[in-house]
Amino acid sequence: MRILILGAGRVGESVAETLGSEQNDITLIDPDPQRLRYLEDRLDLRGVVGNGIQPSVLRRAGAEDADLFIACASLDETNLAACKVAKTVFGIRTTIARLRSQEFEDGTPLLGAEGFGVDHVICPEESVMHYVHKLIDYPEALQIVEFSQGRAHLIAARAAVDSVMVHHTIGEFKKLFPNTPMRVVAVYRQEDELPITSQTRVLPGDEVFVLADKNKIREVLSAIHKDDRPVRRVMIAGGGKVGLRLARSLVGQCDVKLIELDRKRCEYLATELPSNMLVLCGDSADEELLMEESVGDMDLFIALTSDDEDNILSSMLAKRLGARRVISLINRRVYAEMMQGSAIDIAMSPAQTVIGELLVHVRRGAVAAVHSLRRGAAEAIEGIARGDARSSKLVGRRVKDISLPEGARFGVVVRGEGADCEVLMPHHDLVVETGDHVIIFIPNKRMLRQVEKLFLVSATFF
Repeated sequence: MRILILGAGRVGESVAETLGSEQNDITLIDPDPQRLRYLEDRLDLRGVVGNGIQPSVLRRAGAEDADLFIACASLDETNLAACKVAKTVFGIRTTIARLRSQEFEDGTPLLGAEGFGVDHVICPEESVMHYVHKLIDYPEALQIVEFSQGRAHLIAARAAVDSVMVHHTIGEFKKLFPNTPMRVVAVYRQEDELPITSQTRVLPGDEVFVLADKNKIREVLSAIHKDDRPVRRVMIAGGGKVGLRLARSLVGQCDVKLIELDRKRCEYLATELPSNMLVLCGDSADEELLMEESVGDMDLFIALTSDDEDNILSSMLAKRLGARRVISLINRRVYAEMMQGSAIDIAMSPAQTVIGELLVHVRRGAVAAVHSLRRGAAEAIEGIARGDARSSKLVGRRVKDISLPEGARFGVVVRGEGADCEVLMPHHDLVVETGDHVIIFIPNKRMLRQVEKLFLVSATFF
């Protein structure tokens, strides 16, 4: 696929890196030639220097032959105008804009064909907020993603020493949890993925990925981690756009303390947040301040400043001072990989939180959702089975007769709509039907093309 990306900032870089690793033809547009040279040397892409709003620059970038245009420059105005030019002048089929403002929503006439020509909106700040909310709802999860309008959940959690699941094989889980059907799709031990068989034994410290019905998630987490105390007290470091959005969303749900270094910003935050929410002016990496504000009593400490190093330092300090769980926002991918699972419980990247939203538009076949796992190393893909036994590689076939790449595994099958929806475990004799949502875990992106082909319908289907 030919993809144009406007903006070589951290989000643009992460998007280019992810999509470029899948053999897409990537062209990156940015006014900074030095930044483009750096990314051209590091990634497999072509850089075009210039203002992405100008038709001449888009033409040089190959807009006339592009399949997808992603505008993720720093300003909303730039992204809106660029999408309008891309859609109107060059007729690019799909345009995606990164928009920070909450005034613009998907599907509104202002963004439609008669407006700015934006097909889809992405907002890393909003995605981060929703992601943190899921981790607050399920405190002991390392990662949690939703499929089929939230009916099925995939969760990752670290197996605790005293949990029910530890020291048992996957084959024994059905007897251990007869009322909690679940599907273990991956187990990682010290960063190495274990082969999944009925004899695979879960040990303390293993990172376990499980798919289950949303109504069974708490039971699954209790089986993996045992300690599932609710989050009541939260401390947020950083009162920027993400910090403010998160604090607002937690009103009435948690007791929140917010730390911000800039005094003027603190004054603004105090006017935007309710009076019972404490706004502190200070350095989140100041040990005395954290101790005075009882960081050791916090259920969750979240570092959301714009500086990776500050976030890492304050999170590690908060953990040392007794915070039960710490989350750090880290833009640089290498930093996130280094810190995940250390003193920092969860290292999250704003760019990675939106990658799944973009991947849906790149995948072939009837793909309904894509989620990036383990910082982009693996994926879970939800596809819809279409056609019939003659035209589909899925429909009318038993699970045991469907060929997957080595290492890829069926997660769950979601059948039906609305209240009649069922989450089915893919036992070997389960027959896939037309309209089923099939979720597949892919441990390595090199397998993606093979899995995508399963959801393609041949020419015999009309």
